[in-house]
Amino acid sequence: MRITFVFVYMLEYKPIASMAGQGTKSRSTFWYSKFMKQLDEKVAIITGASSGIGEAIALAFAMEGCRVVLVSRSLEKLEAVRQRLMSTECEIHEPLVFVADVSSEDDVVGLFENVIAAHHRVDILVNNAGVALGGLCEEIELSTWQTVINTNVTGAFLCGREAFRVMKPQGGGRIINIGSVSAMVPRLNAIPYTTSKFALKGMTHGMALDGRDHGISVSVIEPGNVRTPLWETNPNGKKIMQEEGAMDPSDIARVAMLMATLPPDVNMVESTLLPLSMPFLGRG
Repeated sequence: MRITFVFVYMLEYKPIASMAGQGTKSRSTFWYSKFMKQLDEKVAIITGASSGIGEAIALAFAMEGCRVVLVSRSLEKLEAVRQRLMSTECEIHEPLVFVADVSSEDDVVGLFENVIAAHHRVDILVNNAGVALGGLCEEIELSTWQTVINTNVTGAFLCGREAFRVMKPQGGGRIINIGSVSAMVPRLNAIPYTTSKFALKGMTHGMALDGRDHGISVSVIEPGNVRTPLWETNPNGKKIMQEEGAMDPSDIARVAMLMATLPPDVNMVESTLLPLSMPFLGRG
């Protein structure tokens, strides 16, 4: 009689962002890195990777065997993130770091040229770079409007365009845009940011359509309140998080991971995440 033994490992759950911020190590990270590499040898470019959601996604992808490329305007912050990623117990590929302004066409073209030179392909692009500026409509300077649109919309377009130029010849890839629930339920005094997130959602749909016949899936994650430096250093942001609740960046990273690991013929076009306590459905 043949006897089959089945071993089941119970892994301790630990929020990804907490590990990123504190360099925490746990026994579960060893099993996670050793047996569950869903993105092995994939190459992912992550913009806005110097903190918050971008850092959490970078760590999640790296732990799954992905070769991550960290992009931001601050070399100092990127190096700090790279060190935190390398300090985990997981066996990860050393991240590449590139300083770039996504609103600059030259910077974005140069970024992709360097990544192709280093890794010869791009499998995943995460458009996470963004700024949140606003104010009373009649007081918003044109420069404020342009800063938000150039970063949140033009930057995502430029990176997406370069990704298409790489992904079409290689037979496919994934683009994940980080949007906001503001594309559905705006806040007061946030016209530039709200407009940018509506535009990003439309861009996602347009790129998804254009990429469909070429194996390129394009998705958007639309989170509600998230504990990021952008919110935590803003007095009004702190007040909103206290009143409405907020998610950890690792919650967003888990959804990004799901999108990135779906079968190549499946696309989760949109995903909305929010704290259970956050006013959203039924308000107004």
